[in-house]
This record gives sequence, structure tokens and C-alpha cells, in this order.
Amino acid sequence: MDDPLGDVTHALSVLARDAIPAARGLTAAVRARLDALAAALLGPDFQDRLDRLPIRLGPTGVDPFGFDPDVAKYAMIVAAFLHRVWFRTEVHGIENVPRGRVLLISNHSGQLPLDGMVIGATMFLDAEPPRFIRSMVEKWTQTLPFVGTFFTRCGQVVGVPENARTLLRNEEMLLVFPEGSRGISKPISRRYQLTDFGLGFMRLALETETPIVPIAVVGAEEQYLNFGNVDAVSRLFGMPSFPLMPQFLIPGGQLPLPVKYRLYVGEPLLFDGDPDDDDSVIEEKVWMVRATIQSMINRGLKERRGIFF
Repeated sequence: MDDPLGDVTHALSVLARDAIPAARGLTAAVRARLDALAAALLGPDFQDRLDRLPIRLGPTGVDPFGFDPDVAKYAMIVAAFLHRVWFRTEVHGIENVPRGRVLLISNHSGQLPLDGMVIGATMFLDAEPPRFIRSMVEKWTQTLPFVGTFFTRCGQVVGVPENARTLLRNEEMLLVFPEGSRGISKPISRRYQLTDFGLGFMRLALETETPIVPIAVVGAEEQYLNFGNVDAVSRLFGMPSFPLMPQFLIPGGQLPLPVKYRLYVGEPLLFDGDPDDDDSVIEEKVWMVRATIQSMINRGLKERRGIFF
């Protein structure tokens, strides 16, 4: 007697048996093409640089924060494309980055955190020895489907003090944007005007005796043109801001404009003091960092000939 259900089950099992090797072969082919693309964009020494990174991986192939070098490798292809091809980044002062633990403190702009990607690509591709940065991401990003997991696999961590202390005690490089979402969502009318800095990074630097390297990014403010933020919409969706960007309504406007990035890396700053001092004492030290970055931005704006070159 015929058994239709058994026939279907057998057919599915055969299909699955044949499909799994095919899928593995397709995955291997895609990885091979991505590896070739990585070599073209990142240079022949990419693997050597990757091997020289002091990464502490567990038995599952990821570090305690969930960083996966394989995922980060392919994310670096995108970062390298932005850094070297799309934004054609000029880097000044990369030799100022010290070895060991360090806090990179930068201005933040551009509506999307592409400035962080470019800084990361710079530290990996242009610094010697190559460095891998950790960024402190907003807690709300962990609520976005797939985004939180992707950020974690790329080595980025939720911006809470415990994570930052652990990373610095492990002699890692930490990138902090003290302006937070206020900086990245500035309208074009306030471009290159720093907003208030938070105080947490300075308390962290004092507690861990970590040098601060100021970084100024010039160019990112013009990659997406924001003409204002709609607070009612941002509150409705629980977002830090909801920018008005007519650029997104134009076909292809979802891509950032091919502006030219200029990255200025300042000399390390080392501060002494009690991390539990009153806010007024900490604010004076933070003001020095903020003033240094604003001065670097002003110099970069004065030196550049145009937005796209």
C-alpha cells in the first residue's frame, strides 16, 4: 500500500542530504570571493596585521564580549572601502597613538556612525602596530533586530562603566564619543560645533590611569544633510533622534555623500586626580579635552580646500 507521507518524508530527507553539501560549497565560494576582495582592499599584509592583534579568544572562537574575528574581518572590508575609496581619508598624527591601553576621544557627527568605522579602519590599517578598537555603543542599539548581535560580533560593547573598566585593564583601545547621540544628530546649521561632553570618560581615565588621545574628524558632518530633528517622532519610536534628511528621498541618497574625511590624531593627554571628585573639578579636565578637539577641528576646517577634495 502506498504511503504518501512516507514518500514525502523520504524526498525531503534526500533533498536535505544533497542541499547541505551544496550550501557548504556555496558558503565556501562566497568566503573565497570575500577573502579576495579583502586582499584587494586591505592589502597583502591584512592577515599579518590580524594575526598581530592581541585578541583573547575562548574555546568557542569568540572573546568574553562576543567578538568574532571572522565576522569582524568581513566588516573591515566595508570599513576599508569607506576609509580608502569612498571618503579617501587623510590621516594626520597616527604616530601619536601609544601602545597599551588608551582612550580615543573624538567628536561625533554624520547621522550614522560611519566616523567610528573610519577611525577603526585607520587604527587597524594605518597604525603600527595595528590596533583594534572597541566602541561604546548606545544601549538602545541592542534592541534592534540583528544590529545588536552584529555590533557584538564586531567587538563593540554596550557603554556601561563595568565594560569599559574591564577592557582598559586588559590593555585595550577604547573609542568614546562624549557627545553621544547629541553629537551625531546635529543639524547642518550646527556642524562642527561641539555639544557638551559627558564626564564619564574622564572619571574612567583617572580611575584606570589611561592616557587620552584626542581625535578630530572633519568631513563627516556633510555626509548626510540633516535639516532638523523631529522630537515627537523620536519619542514615539524610542529613538535618540529622528532627523529630517531629504537626501534619503532621492534614489541613491541613502548612501553617504562622497565627502573627503580628514582625521587628526592629537598627542596623548594624561590627567591626575581623584575619579570621585566633584563634577566641577572633573568638568575642568573635560573642558581641556573638548577645547583641544575643537581647536583641531577648526584647524582642519581652515586647511581644507573643499568638502569633496
